[in-house]
Amino acid sequence: MHADLSVRIGTLLLSNPVIAASGTFGYGLEFAHLVDLNSLGGIVVKGLSLEPMEGAPSPRLCETSGGLLNAIGLQNVGVRGFVAEKLPKLHAYKTAIIANVFGRTVAEYCEVIRILEDAEGLAAYELNISCPNVDHGGSEFGSDPVLAAEVVAAARKSSKRPLWVKLTPVAQAIPVAKAAEQSGADALTAANTYPAMSLDPRTGASRLGRLAGGLSGPAIKPLTLKIVYELARAVRLPIIGLGGIQNAADALEYFAAGASAIQIGTAHFADPRASITVLEGIAEFLNGNKRHGISHLATKNTGNFTQS
Repeated sequence: MHADLSVRIGTLLLSNPVIAASGTFGYGLEFAHLVDLNSLGGIVVKGLSLEPMEGAPSPRLCETSGGLLNAIGLQNVGVRGFVAEKLPKLHAYKTAIIANVFGRTVAEYCEVIRILEDAEGLAAYELNISCPNVDHGGSEFGSDPVLAAEVVAAARKSSKRPLWVKLTPVAQAIPVAKAAEQSGADALTAANTYPAMSLDPRTGASRLGRLAGGLSGPAIKPLTLKIVYELARAVRLPIIGLGGIQNAADALEYFAAGASAIQIGTAHFADPRASITVLEGIAEFLNGNKRHGISHLATKNTGNFTQS
């Protein structure tokens, strides 16, 4: 008998804990010829804004010794374009489709969700709160517990679907997480990329089209793992670990820290099948450890695996 890979994130049951993260997997459709999308526990699509966005100027990517800097600028087709062009094609797949949502104001977040609420085929929303709030002088929603509570509460009122909140890796991550929990979040994704930069020493100019970008990849795993560990002991919500996962061993560390599921992002640039490889490794680990009584993954932030 094979190990049970299913996990429950709040009210949402996933076939397995491996989810393609927002940003590096497009809308999922771009990978359909390379990956069996039905094998994934879920796909978080590119962030959706109220209107289409062209994104940042090039260059948008810059490799570092331990990861990748990106300044994509949240390029996307807009929520109406997604509903009309992308979502109908995703109906062909049984994997859970999660819409990543962002805005510049609370009203924009809610309007994006309102449009998605009328569409079929979505399993949940993931609220990207790493965006500047133009109504509050540009402060990021995710850096202030008060702003985070405001946008999560408003999104909760606008949505009937499960609501995940994608946290910013800031010093006050726990207060923000608690604010999200108290405001109606169903789960937390930890965490987004880290603000970082790279300069050309000859010119002093940024190697990106913008001055700074977000750091992802193996370099951030120990940092984000600590955030997940602390969050799992500070809140009761399921936590989805995201940051630097390259293989099954990385994923298993996140489960040991208390994550109920994981997302894979930057690894897809090196290997489009990274999510499948990680999933196969998790299954092999569980099947190989049945003699120790480990039968499936825990889903309640226990920092352990469930004994049969």
